[in-house]
Amino acid sequence: MIVVKFGGTSVGDTAAIERLAEIVRSKLPRRPIVVVSAMGGATNALIAIAEQASDGQLISAIRGVEALRERHLTTAEQLLGSGPATHELMAELSATFDELASLAEALSVLGHATPRSKDAIAAKGEMLSSILVAAALASRGIRAEHVDATTVMITNDQFEKAEPRADKIAEASQKILRPIVERGGVPVMGGYIGSTEQGIVTTLGRGGSDFSASLFGAALGADAIEIWTDVDGMLTADPRVVKGARLIDRIRFDEASELASFGAKVLHPSTISPAVRLGIPVYIYNSRNPEGTGTLITFDAPKRAVSALAGKQGVTVIKVRSPRMLLQHGFLRTLFEVFDRHRTSVDVVATSEVSVSVTIDDATHLDSLVVDLSHLGDVSVERNRGIVAIVGAGLTDSSEAMSRALASLRSLRVHMLSLSASGINLTMLVDGDQVAEAMRRLHAEFFSGPVA
Repeated sequence: MIVVKFGGTSVGDTAAIERLAEIVRSKLPRRPIVVVSAMGGATNALIAIAEQASDGQLISAIRGVEALRERHLTTAEQLLGSGPATHELMAELSATFDELASLAEALSVLGHATPRSKDAIAAKGEMLSSILVAAALASRGIRAEHVDATTVMITNDQFEKAEPRADKIAEASQKILRPIVERGGVPVMGGYIGSTEQGIVTTLGRGGSDFSASLFGAALGADAIEIWTDVDGMLTADPRVVKGARLIDRIRFDEASELASFGAKVLHPSTISPAVRLGIPVYIYNSRNPEGTGTLITFDAPKRAVSALAGKQGVTVIKVRSPRMLLQHGFLRTLFEVFDRHRTSVDVVATSEVSVSVTIDDATHLDSLVVDLSHLGDVSVERNRGIVAIVGAGLTDSSEAMSRALASLRSLRVHMLSLSASGINLTMLVDGDQVAEAMRRLHAEFFSGPVA
């Protein structure tokens, strides 16, 4: 049994879904479970509908609903042709859009969108795409059965970024998914979406479809998890930034996780954790190039000094300086409790005897963070920074790789250095507009010859 997940570009139009169907057909001997994202761009459109409706722009919101309706219905007709099955599918899709329009009208009256109402709207994308894909597969002779993902992906009620309940997911997967697979069917579900035990719709946060696939795979003890996207696999760097970035055939779980956390867009940062726990291999393939070798994420990949680079801009640095830190236990715990209260994740940390510097991606709660942190010491904020991460399981086997990295950046200003506790990630904080240049220099330094 395997879990096969298709991203938004892999279900983005008729041609993409045709390719998806052939990929699923080729996987039938391995008993696939199919997880799909919303059609490319649909989630952004749905979020815009929620915002417009709550801002009193109901006409614009309804236009957005109708544009999505037309896109989905046109795709359905192109995939299934005309006939009773097509009319039945289009009626089901239209009913969902009617419900979406009603939600938009309700938000317009209320004048305010809560996290719960935003999830109710955003979840429609995966609900629609999974219904459409299941019908397309069935029309091509594949015994596909649509499964409402909210009946299997059980979460808490932290709307917009719900925490999965692994025990409940395992129980529901065994009860709902396994019988379908055992009778030769192919379950088709939306990723990203779930529900509380009370049946209230939730979402796992952006990129959560990968996480869904991994959770379903762990719940069923899958032999493998395949992530089908629009790139050939994990590369040595972002090809939009570094020309000549190379495909990595095999990479270790911990390296892939670090790269995802520090900006690699191929994988959702949380995706790997359920697979790591059970040692389930994760493959990344390109749905536009199904014959490609892809990337295998596994425990026994080669140990390299540098496997890949990742970078991201828009990083904010918060510095707290306090003489009270000196020889005082519990100070750091108190400091990080502030970030916990404001639900803000910290990426990089550097400390001295009397100061702490941290980086954050999400500056939504920055003002309130600064207010609370000011009770602990003097606070300063630096915006528009960037992070470049060098990732390799053998990074600390000698000092050569780190010295080469710093030497290659000698004319750029490095504001902070941090070596991860595991020793596989050297993170450098640079000016935001220098991230691309730093990536290019580091790639030239470490990947100018053949990849080991």
